Amino acid sequence: MKVRIILLLLILLKSLYANTQEIVNPPIKPNTAYVSGETLSFQIRYGFIVGGTTTLSITDATYDGKPVFYASAVGQTTGLADKIYKVRDVYESWFDKETNLPNKQIRNISEGRYKHYNEIIYNRNNNTVNSKLSGVHSVPGKLLDLTSVFYYLRRIDFTNINKDEVIFVNIFFSDEIFPLRLRYKGKETIRTKFGKISCHKIHPIVETGRMFKGKDDLTIWLTDDENCLPVLVQMDIHVVGTVLLKLNKYTNIANPLAFH
Repeated sequence: MKVRIILLLLILLKSLYANTQEIVNPPIKPNTAYVSGETLSFQIRYGFIVGGTTTLSITDATYDGKPVFYASAVGQTTGLADKIYKVRDVYESWFDKETNLPNKQIRNISEGRYKHYNEIIYNRNNNTVNSKLSGVHSVPGKLLDLTSVFYYLRRIDFTNINKDEVIFVNIFFSDEIFPLRLRYKGKETIRTKFGKISCHKIHPIVETGRMFKGKDDLTIWLTDDENCLPVLVQMDIHVVGTVLLKLNKYTNIANPLAFH
């Protein structure tokens, strides 16, 4: 199996419609979840095998003369997986500090012999994006990218979302619009390397068949505190089995973690 680090984390794409109430582009809170300098490092495991790492980091930046956040997601294989199929993937996003909407994104992929590079510019005035590879596309408003969506989710007020309600947002990936639907499953306390933490449990509604047996075979846990940190992602995949992305290290988080 080809190890695509960021895509494993983001197999939220091509989601199916859910037969429950949808909350479209839920409003976000003023940002208390993250600050410039935050870095989150994840370890990817296939059973006892460590397949790679993913690192999310965010800093202050300037875009078109305005202060923004610059976020990057870097994925790479390690150990035996790196020798079999070397992956070095980088996703970058410059997004507005208030709205969390991206102004620019870069996708820089190196997977074995496959290479891919593209830049996307967002024009919020007329709801278009300009792709370096495919030109101008008309898009819906409040469009996110693969990096900014994680920070957007961390600013949602989950106290206003009921169990089994579905959060809906659009993201722009590979020059296409992808609907992203996430079913909120309430709170659950999980054990992490840092201690027991109460979390919001979310099921991205995935497409069954090729990778997943069931619609809920992908789960994300976000801490139930002001940080709303993604601490664990679990994927139950055909053939491979259970794949885990575990938060392994964090630095410069905005608030102390709340342990149970």
